[in-house]
This record gives sequence, structure tokens and C-alpha cells, in this order.
Amino acid sequence: MKKSIFVVIPNVNGAEWLATSIDSVLAQSYKDFDLIIVDNGSLDDSRTIIESYQAKDDRVRAIFRDKNYGFTGGVNPGMELAIKEGAEFVAPFNNDAVADKDWLKKLHGCLVKDETLGIATCKLLHLDGKTIDSTADLYTTWGLPYPRGRDEPASDKYDQDTEIFGASGGASMYRVKMLKKIGVFDQDFFAYYEDIDISFRAHLAGWKVRYVPESIVYHGQGKTSERMPSGFTTYQYMKNVPMVLVKDVPGILFWRVAPRLWLAYTLFFANAFLHGHGSAAFRGWFRGVLLLAKNLAKRRRIQKSRTVPLDYIWSIMTHDLPPNAHKLRRLRALWRRLTLRRS
Repeated sequence: MKKSIFVVIPNVNGAEWLATSIDSVLAQSYKDFDLIIVDNGSLDDSRTIIESYQAKDDRVRAIFRDKNYGFTGGVNPGMELAIKEGAEFVAPFNNDAVADKDWLKKLHGCLVKDETLGIATCKLLHLDGKTIDSTADLYTTWGLPYPRGRDEPASDKYDQDTEIFGASGGASMYRVKMLKKIGVFDQDFFAYYEDIDISFRAHLAGWKVRYVPESIVYHGQGKTSERMPSGFTTYQYMKNVPMVLVKDVPGILFWRVAPRLWLAYTLFFANAFLHGHGSAAFRGWFRGVLLLAKNLAKRRRIQKSRTVPLDYIWSIMTHDLPPNAHKLRRLRALWRRLTLRRS
């Protein structure tokens, strides 16, 4: 029987917390879904755990891959299966997250009510519920994405549902009709900022993204990354942040954002060397260079299908630096002081 929703859990060596994540999904108040667990070549007890759930709940299916294809390669097979089997929505869900019982119901209800919405995203709290992981993602005019509210105390500050720039890929819901038009996650990202990229592509194609604060998930931020090789995050940052600019920022806006990102990127590069991650930073930059021609070809396809004006894209971007960009803020303040003295 065809299900309306597919939930997709990507996993790699997450046996320590995987069962808790699965339990929270299977306990959802909304029941009309299949759960697809995509295992990226785990070497721990993950397969045993997954197969035990398959044996006791017919909603659980599994895809076992031969190696780690990253978050993108852990979600895309589930998204592609949802498209193939005629589901209406697909919801990626991190293997180190725990969902409130109405997480799925609230996201589904939001998308059903408004056909212009391509993505609905939830409130992500840290596991203890005391601080915020993310209340949706923002993309700045400096070309720097960031999670709104990260590490702030949990409160009602972000309790208004609203249209937003981006959805956190780890616990959001995507309309399959939209995915058929814009595609699934870009595999070249592997991990980090693939959710910003797909949100950007959604906006360019005329879809909206909405934040639904009543939909809540508790996330063990960084648990999977902690098990990755040293410098993994630096490598992905250096590779992926420029990819969003190259692929997605349209027209003349590219030339507004690019110089600022170049400055921020240079400072990040230098900081990585100072903190012992110079090799990872260089490898990330070099991989980005190797992908440039491929990403320019993607840009041509994406921008050719753009249906919204440049003014709209500029209006949904955040016209400031991320809150934690302290060095850039100091540099900007110095530049403004010098400029005022000259004038």
C-alpha cells in the first residue's frame, strides 16, 4: 500500500544512538509513513539493530551501502525511492536525533495546507532541551550560512511560524513534487550545507520554505562528525561554502556576495592554518577548484530555470554577518571607522 510520507534515516556507525532515533520515529502520532534506513557501510552493530526493527515493524525498510557516502548519499536513496513509489513527502531524520511525537504531524499539516510550500522545517533543540540547535537556516549577503538561534537558551523567542530561507536537512520535510523539479541533495556536498543548497534551489524555482515551531526534535549535534577524521569539518567547509555561491547566487547578486565571501574565506583559511587544520583547509579548497567546472555547469541549469526576481532573492537573504563571526565583525567595524575618518 502506497504511503504518503517516507522518513529517511541516514546512518554510519551510529549503533550507540540509532535505536533511540528509530523508536522516536515509530512512535509518531501520524502513522501513514514508511521508514527507510540507509546504512553507509557501518562496521558496528548498526545492521543488526536495523534488521531487528525490520522483523517487528513492516513500515521499516533498509538500504545497505558499501561505504560512507556522507549525509547526502545517506538521504538521496530514500528520496529517490519516495519519488519512485509515488509518495507525496519525504522527511530526512538524523540518526542522533529524537523526535517529539507530533514532529511529523505538524510538518505534514503545514505542507498540506499550502501548495506553494516546498519545504517545512522544525525547531531543533539540543538533547537536553535547554539550548537551541537550530530554528531554520539563514544565508547571509556575505555568502555565509548559519543556523538561526544556535546555542541560545530554549525560549519562546522563535515560536512564530514564518517563511524562512532554509531548512535544516536533519529533520525537515520536502515535497516530492518539488524534488522532481529541482532534484535531490547534491552528492558533491557529502556533508554540511547541502540543506542550504537545496533550500536555495527551491526558492529559485519559486517554492517557499516555512518554519514550524510546534514541530520539535532533540538533536545530539555533531555526534556523527565526532567520529570522522581530524579536519573533516574544515575540509567540508572549505569545499562546500563556495559551492553554494557558485551554483545558487543569481545574476548581479553573485558580484555583491563574492567579494565579501572571498574575504571571509581567506580569514577562515588563515585561521585553519593557525589551529593545525591547514592541510584539511587546503585539501577542501583544492577539491572545490577541481569541482568548479562541474558546478558552473550546474549553475547554468539552475539559473536557467529561475522563476523569481533578483529582488526577491536579495530580500530573503540576511543582510548581516553570522552572530559568531567575531573577527569579521571587528574587521568590518575597523573599516567603517576608517571610512568615516576619511569622509
